[in-house]
Amino acid sequence: MSRVIVMLGPPGCGKGTQAKKLASHLNVPHISTGDMLREAVARGGELGVKAKASMDAGVLVADRVVDAIVQERVAQADACNGYVLDGYPRTMKQAEFLQRILDKHDLVSFNIQVEDEELVRRLSGRRTCTAAGHIFHLQFNPSTRGNVCDKDGSPLIQRPDDGEEVVRKRLSVYYKDTAPLVEHFRSRPRFHQIAGNRSPEEIFKELQSIVDQE
Repeated sequence: MSRVIVMLGPPGCGKGTQAKKLASHLNVPHISTGDMLREAVARGGELGVKAKASMDAGVLVADRVVDAIVQERVAQADACNGYVLDGYPRTMKQAEFLQRILDKHDLVSFNIQVEDEELVRRLSGRRTCTAAGHIFHLQFNPSTRGNVCDKDGSPLIQRPDDGEEVVRKRLSVYYKDTAPLVEHFRSRPRFHQIAGNRSPEEIFKELQSIVDQE
Protein backbone atom coordinates (compact mmCIF):
# COMPACT_ATOMS: atom_id res chain seq x y z
CA MET A 1 0.00 0.00 0.00
CA SER A 2 1.28 3.50 -0.85
CA ARG A 3 2.14 5.96 1.91
CA VAL A 4 1.36 9.53 2.79
CA ILE A 5 4.02 11.10 5.00
CA VAL A 6 3.09 14.08 7.18
CA MET A 7 5.90 16.31 8.43
CA LEU A 8 5.02 18.12 11.68
CA GLY A 9 6.95 20.70 13.66
CA PRO A 10 7.18 24.45 14.25
CA PRO A 11 8.25 26.96 11.59
CA GLY A 12 12.00 26.72 11.01
CA CYS A 13 12.44 23.18 12.35
CA GLY A 14 13.68 21.94 8.98
CA LYS A 15 10.65 19.92 7.95
CA GLY A 16 10.68 21.44 4.44
CA THR A 17 14.27 20.38 3.82
CA GLN A 18 13.62 16.89 5.14
CA ALA A 19 10.33 16.57 3.24
CA LYS A 20 12.12 17.26 -0.05
CA LYS A 21 14.80 14.69 0.76
CA LEU A 22 12.24 12.05 1.73
CA ALA A 23 10.14 12.69 -1.38
CA SER A 24 13.21 12.28 -3.57
CA HIS A 25 14.26 9.13 -1.71
CA LEU A 26 10.80 7.59 -2.11
CA ASN A 27 10.26 8.96 -5.64
CA VAL A 28 6.95 10.61 -4.73
CA PRO A 29 5.82 14.26 -4.90
CA HIS A 30 6.84 16.78 -2.25
CA ILE A 31 3.67 18.78 -1.61
CA SER A 32 4.38 22.06 0.18
CA THR A 33 1.38 24.19 1.06
CA GLY A 34 3.73 27.12 1.69
CA ASP A 35 5.11 26.90 -1.86
CA MET A 36 1.62 26.55 -3.34
CA LEU A 37 0.33 29.53 -1.38
CA ARG A 38 3.31 31.66 -2.40
CA GLU A 39 2.63 30.70 -6.03
CA ALA A 40 -0.98 31.81 -5.55
CA VAL A 41 0.27 35.13 -4.14
CA ALA A 42 2.58 35.60 -7.14
CA ARG A 43 -0.31 34.93 -9.56
CA GLY A 44 -2.56 37.42 -7.77
CA GLY A 45 -6.31 37.03 -7.85
CA GLU A 46 -8.70 36.66 -4.91
CA LEU A 47 -6.98 33.59 -3.44
CA GLY A 48 -3.55 35.20 -3.67
CA VAL A 49 -4.71 38.41 -2.00
CA LYS A 50 -6.29 36.51 0.90
CA ALA A 51 -3.28 34.25 1.32
CA LYS A 52 -0.81 37.16 1.26
CA ALA A 53 -2.67 39.09 3.95
CA SER A 54 -2.60 36.09 6.28
CA MET A 55 1.00 35.10 5.56
CA ASP A 56 2.37 38.65 5.99
CA ALA A 57 0.58 38.91 9.34
CA GLY A 58 1.97 35.57 10.55
CA VAL A 59 -1.46 33.95 10.91
CA LEU A 60 -2.79 30.79 9.30
CA VAL A 61 -4.54 30.89 5.93
CA ALA A 62 -8.19 29.80 6.21
CA ASP A 63 -8.74 26.04 6.37
CA ARG A 64 -11.11 25.96 3.41
CA VAL A 65 -8.55 27.70 1.18
CA VAL A 66 -5.70 25.36 2.09
CA ASP A 67 -7.90 22.24 2.01
CA ALA A 68 -9.01 23.05 -1.54
CA ILE A 69 -5.43 23.57 -2.73
CA VAL A 70 -4.26 20.30 -1.17
CA GLN A 71 -7.22 18.28 -2.44
CA GLU A 72 -6.63 19.49 -5.99
CA ARG A 73 -2.91 18.69 -5.80
CA VAL A 74 -3.14 15.18 -4.32
CA ALA A 75 -5.73 14.21 -6.95
CA GLN A 76 -3.08 14.56 -9.68
CA ALA A 77 -1.73 11.39 -11.27
CA ASP A 78 1.80 11.67 -9.86
CA ALA A 79 0.44 11.43 -6.29
CA CYS A 80 -1.36 8.11 -6.75
CA ASN A 81 1.55 6.17 -5.20
CA GLY A 82 1.87 8.45 -2.19
CA TYR A 83 3.33 11.84 -1.35
CA VAL A 84 5.08 13.84 1.37
CA LEU A 85 3.06 16.67 2.92
CA ASP A 86 5.02 19.71 4.09
CA GLY A 87 3.07 22.32 6.06
CA TYR A 88 -0.21 20.43 6.07
CA PRO A 89 -2.25 19.78 8.13
CA ARG A 90 -1.87 22.73 10.49
CA THR A 91 -5.20 22.58 12.31
CA MET A 92 -7.42 19.82 13.62
CA LYS A 93 -10.00 20.62 10.93
CA GLN A 94 -7.34 20.16 8.27
CA ALA A 95 -6.30 16.85 9.87
CA GLU A 96 -9.90 15.66 9.73
CA PHE A 97 -10.15 16.74 6.10
CA LEU A 98 -6.92 14.90 5.28
CA GLN A 99 -8.30 11.72 6.83
CA ARG A 100 -11.29 11.92 4.51
CA ILE A 101 -9.17 12.22 1.35
CA LEU A 102 -6.47 9.68 2.23
CA ASP A 103 -8.28 6.96 0.30
CA LYS A 104 -6.12 3.80 0.38
CA HIS A 105 -2.88 5.42 1.50
CA ASP A 106 -1.16 4.49 4.76
CA LEU A 107 -0.20 7.41 6.98
CA VAL A 108 3.24 7.95 8.56
CA SER A 109 3.90 11.08 10.64
CA PHE A 110 7.09 12.73 11.91
CA ASN A 111 7.36 15.56 14.44
CA ILE A 112 10.65 17.50 14.36
CA GLN A 113 11.27 19.28 17.67
CA VAL A 114 13.51 22.37 18.08
CA GLU A 115 13.75 25.02 20.86
CA ASP A 116 12.04 28.38 20.23
CA GLU A 117 15.11 30.65 20.32
CA GLU A 118 16.89 28.44 17.81
CA LEU A 119 13.84 28.65 15.55
CA VAL A 120 13.85 32.47 15.75
CA ARG A 121 17.56 32.51 14.90
CA ARG A 122 17.07 30.21 11.95
CA LEU A 123 14.09 32.02 10.43
CA SER A 124 15.05 35.65 11.02
CA GLY A 125 18.42 35.05 9.37
CA ARG A 126 16.92 33.50 6.26
CA ARG A 127 17.20 35.34 2.94
CA THR A 128 15.43 34.42 -0.31
CA CYS A 129 16.37 35.41 -3.86
CA THR A 130 13.77 37.38 -5.80
CA ALA A 131 14.15 35.45 -9.06
CA ALA A 132 13.82 31.75 -8.22
CA GLY A 133 13.36 31.54 -4.46
CA HIS A 134 16.82 30.14 -3.67
CA ILE A 135 17.28 30.22 0.11
CA PHE A 136 20.36 31.42 2.00
CA HIS A 137 21.06 32.18 5.65
CA LEU A 138 23.15 35.00 7.08
CA GLN A 139 24.88 32.60 9.48
CA PHE A 140 24.49 29.03 8.25
CA ASN A 141 24.51 29.42 4.47
CA PRO A 142 25.49 32.94 3.37
CA SER A 143 25.79 33.93 -0.27
CA THR A 144 29.40 34.61 -1.26
CA ARG A 145 28.08 37.71 -3.05
CA GLY A 146 26.58 39.37 0.00
CA ASN A 147 23.01 40.49 -0.68
CA VAL A 148 23.00 38.91 -4.15
CA CYS A 149 22.10 35.30 -5.00
CA ASP A 150 25.08 33.10 -5.84
CA LYS A 151 23.04 31.16 -8.37
CA ASP A 152 21.24 33.75 -10.48
CA GLY A 153 22.51 37.18 -9.39
CA SER A 154 19.13 38.43 -8.17
CA PRO A 155 18.75 40.45 -4.95
CA LEU A 156 18.30 38.60 -1.67
CA ILE A 157 15.45 39.73 0.57
CA GLN A 158 13.98 38.82 3.94
CA ARG A 159 10.46 37.55 3.38
CA PRO A 160 7.86 39.48 5.43
CA ASP A 161 6.99 36.31 7.35
CA ASP A 162 10.68 35.83 8.35
CA GLY A 163 10.98 39.10 10.29
CA GLU A 164 11.66 38.42 14.00
CA GLU A 165 8.39 39.94 15.24
CA VAL A 166 6.35 37.94 12.73
CA VAL A 167 8.38 34.78 13.48
CA ARG A 168 7.49 35.04 17.17
CA LYS A 169 3.84 35.56 16.25
CA ARG A 170 4.01 32.52 13.93
CA LEU A 171 5.35 30.45 16.82
CA SER A 172 2.54 31.69 19.07
CA VAL A 173 0.00 30.69 16.41
CA TYR A 174 1.74 27.34 16.02
CA TYR A 175 1.45 26.50 19.73
CA LYS A 176 -2.20 27.56 19.77
CA ASP A 177 -3.47 25.99 16.54
CA THR A 178 -0.94 23.43 15.31
CA ALA A 179 0.86 21.93 18.30
CA PRO A 180 -2.30 20.01 19.37
CA LEU A 181 -1.91 18.05 16.13
CA VAL A 182 1.20 16.44 17.56
CA GLU A 183 -0.89 14.78 20.26
CA HIS A 184 -3.47 13.80 17.67
CA PHE A 185 -0.90 12.02 15.52
CA ARG A 186 0.98 10.68 18.54
CA SER A 187 -2.10 8.67 19.41
CA ARG A 188 -2.09 7.04 15.97
CA PRO A 189 0.17 4.26 14.65
CA ARG A 190 3.41 5.17 12.85
CA PHE A 191 4.12 8.43 14.70
CA HIS A 192 7.81 9.26 15.19
CA GLN A 193 9.40 12.02 17.33
CA ILE A 194 12.59 13.44 15.80
CA ALA A 195 15.21 15.64 17.52
CA GLY A 196 15.79 18.61 15.22
CA ASN A 197 18.83 20.15 16.92
CA ARG A 198 21.21 18.12 14.76
CA SER A 199 22.66 18.48 11.29
CA PRO A 200 20.27 17.97 8.34
CA GLU A 201 22.34 14.95 7.33
CA GLU A 202 21.92 13.27 10.73
CA ILE A 203 18.20 13.94 10.77
CA PHE A 204 17.67 12.58 7.27
CA LYS A 205 19.65 9.44 8.07
CA GLU A 206 17.19 8.71 10.89
CA LEU A 207 14.14 9.51 8.75
CA GLN A 208 15.42 7.37 5.90
CA SER A 209 16.03 4.44 8.24
CA ILE A 210 12.48 4.68 9.58
CA VAL A 211 10.69 4.91 6.22
CA ASP A 212 12.78 2.07 4.80
CA GLN A 213 11.66 -0.17 7.67
CA GLU A 214 7.97 0.84 7.61
